[in-house]
Amino acid sequence: MMKEEISSSVLEKVCKAEERLKNVIVKTPLAVNNNLSFLYQANIMFKREDLQRVRSYKIRGAYNKMATISPESLVKGVVCASAGNHAQGVAFACHAMKVKGTIFMPLPTPGQKLEQVRMFGGNYIDVVLYGDTFDEAKDAALRFCKDHEGVFIHPFDDPAIIEGQATVAMEILEQSEQPIDYLFVPVGGGGLAAGICSVFQELSPKTKIVGVEPAAAASMKKAMEKGKPVLLEKISRFVDGAAVQQVGNLTFERCKDALYQMATVEEGLVCETILSLYNKDAIVVEPAGALSVAALGKYKNEIKGKNVVCVISGSNNDITRMEEIKEKALLYAGLKHYFLVRFPQRPGALKTFVMDVLGPDDDITYFEYTQKNSKEKGIAVVGIALKQNGDFTPLIRKMKKYDFFVNYLNNDPSLMNLLI
Repeated sequence: MMKEEISSSVLEKVCKAEERLKNVIVKTPLAVNNNLSFLYQANIMFKREDLQRVRSYKIRGAYNKMATISPESLVKGVVCASAGNHAQGVAFACHAMKVKGTIFMPLPTPGQKLEQVRMFGGNYIDVVLYGDTFDEAKDAALRFCKDHEGVFIHPFDDPAIIEGQATVAMEILEQSEQPIDYLFVPVGGGGLAAGICSVFQELSPKTKIVGVEPAAAASMKKAMEKGKPVLLEKISRFVDGAAVQQVGNLTFERCKDALYQMATVEEGLVCETILSLYNKDAIVVEPAGALSVAALGKYKNEIKGKNVVCVISGSNNDITRMEEIKEKALLYAGLKHYFLVRFPQRPGALKTFVMDVLGPDDDITYFEYTQKNSKEKGIAVVGIALKQNGDFTPLIRKMKKYDFFVNYLNNDPSLMNLLI
């Protein structure tokens, strides 16, 4: 088959997916973000998939896949595994199509996402919590699917899923009034990136598509380096919507030559971005939804004067996570520090620390101290927030001068996990 025929076939399938989805999804806006456009001296536009009916793009692929399955095959129900957003898309489709669904989700899934899944699916779905990661939940879902002869709705590595996600790209091209120079897309398993690449390769081949992953779960980047999907032994679950140990075989094949680059971002930068979007633009995003925006700073010289689109992939964030998000953002910015501090067990020691060691804008945010009568000096765990990161060196110097300093804790992950 000639390349032109392959291309035509791909776009034809995406157009059919658009037709299936036209009364199901919201055509989300492509809107200019003034704050970031000014900051980067570029035309920065957001594709607002956080405004989708299930607050993420995942409904596109899930519904499209289920709509391509024959009614006879759906009799025994569908099964899926998800960290949250795919589950909501499948739950929505099950309720709309009156199909029984069993949805496997990792045990640490935020409560907000669990509630949304149950709300969208109603009596048509059962939720099973299993394992610590998406991949463990997926393995359990596949076993269940085999035992009960259900239809597995893969979250990313399936042609119909990819074609559904590709409708995001069709909308972007339809909505943009000028050629797009750069497109930043979050990557978990790769379904959205694969769909976008499929369309842009044919309709806008000069657009540079940048995939963005969390640095602690960079499975697509590793696959690019190795030339094939590989299983990461350990990942962080914080950016739960993109915390995948291994990208799909199909998604990798569609992305490997089409992506301009893979970028990774630290969790602290993701958290900074979440807070900035909320404070400056009143946009609520989940960690995975902030990935595309978080990567912009790494390309600030390249994108200057360019037309840039960031896909805001989802807004299913649990409000109970905000304290952790704020803490990680402050740590990343160098504005929050934890120490072991030695206090003489005498009256006035704390006053000396506050008056002579802390700067005028420093603030104690955490303090844990136990007095031991048999000791001349006691150890405290102290958290200090700074107004600017340049205040850190003077703080350390004064702590050592007055013999308060014992140890700096920020660089010890095991201890920090106990504090935040």
